[in-house]
Amino acid sequence: MRFEDQRDMMVQEQLLARGIIDIKVINAFLKIPRELFVSDKWLEFTYQDHPLSIGSEQTISQPYMVAIMMELLELNETDKVLEIGTGCGYVTALLAEIVSEVYTIERIDELMKSAKINLKKLNYQNIYFKIGDGSLGWVKALPAITEFDKIIVSAGSPGIPNQLLSQLKEGGKLVIPQGTRKFQELYLYEKRNGEIVNESHGSCVFVPLIGEDGWTLEN
Repeated sequence: MRFEDQRDMMVQEQLLARGIIDIKVINAFLKIPRELFVSDKWLEFTYQDHPLSIGSEQTISQPYMVAIMMELLELNETDKVLEIGTGCGYVTALLAEIVSEVYTIERIDELMKSAKINLKKLNYQNIYFKIGDGSLGWVKALPAITEFDKIIVSAGSPGIPNQLLSQLKEGGKLVIPQGTRKFQELYLYEKRNGEIVNESHGSCVFVPLIGEDGWTLEN
């Protein structure tokens, strides 16, 4: 079966059939070729409903989980979005298809190099890259920006990183897996009138968020 047909089937069976309704999210998943971001070793599994290894003990997330996170953020075309955990660049591409600007951070140099190669094939001009500690957000980086409309964290955190909350605009939304290294709950945080409110959206499993405001490599 052609990748295009597999992509359509993924959207029908994994997203629409399970309640994903945001048309912007659906259209992005229909357009972005996930096979560009999957290694040759795993190509036959590209559009199956589970994570895949991308090396360096990291994964490309399950499509349905990514769709949930994006839908919770209620992305708009004017949004400036901070992405923590570039990985292979697949989620970066999905975001770039919808929003004005994507600022993405990856701590593993090898993955960032690969992501840039992958994303270059799609010719996006609205993505900015940073190598570093994602738990600290967009600090000491260019272009200089201090607040974001939306923040998406693609790694499990022991708590909510305060630096990320401080970089969330008033009225902004942040989605993050939060819990232990091996099991998390997906939380949506919103900044309303200077106050932070949150709600849980079910269990999930992500690789750990390594950094000063996350997990250490040892624990």
